[in-house]
Amino acid sequence: MILPALAAGMVVLCDRFCDATTAYQSRSRGIDEGMVDRLNRFAAGGLVPDLTLLFDLPPETGFARIRGRKAPADRMERESLAFHRAVRDGYLRLLEREPARIVRIDAGLSEEEVFRNLLAETRRFGW
Repeated sequence: MILPALAAGMVVLCDRFCDATTAYQSRSRGIDEGMVDRLNRFAAGGLVPDLTLLFDLPPETGFARIRGRKAPADRMERESLAFHRAVRDGYLRLLEREPARIVRIDAGLSEEEVFRNLLAETRRFGW
């Protein structure tokens, strides 16, 4: 539970939250962004992350990575390139809208560089 953990002074990590809903539903599925924002606020009880790390990767690079692994693509990975471009655009628009909260991490770098950048950003928050 997020709220009790926050009340206890803990750091809570989520791999998806309201930003994902906005990027996927509003930008790529065409649902009105204002309505998605209102539903997000209601569903999350007004809770907004202090920090969102946006691991940014061009969809073409993501598709190349998917093709290079042994596991089959999941339902979301089988969506079209246009869909994934729209999702990325949705995230980048959120970054433009909230640059103090959302930090872009270049996921095209090596795993070590991505990890170093992740640590640097979380340390800025004293974590």
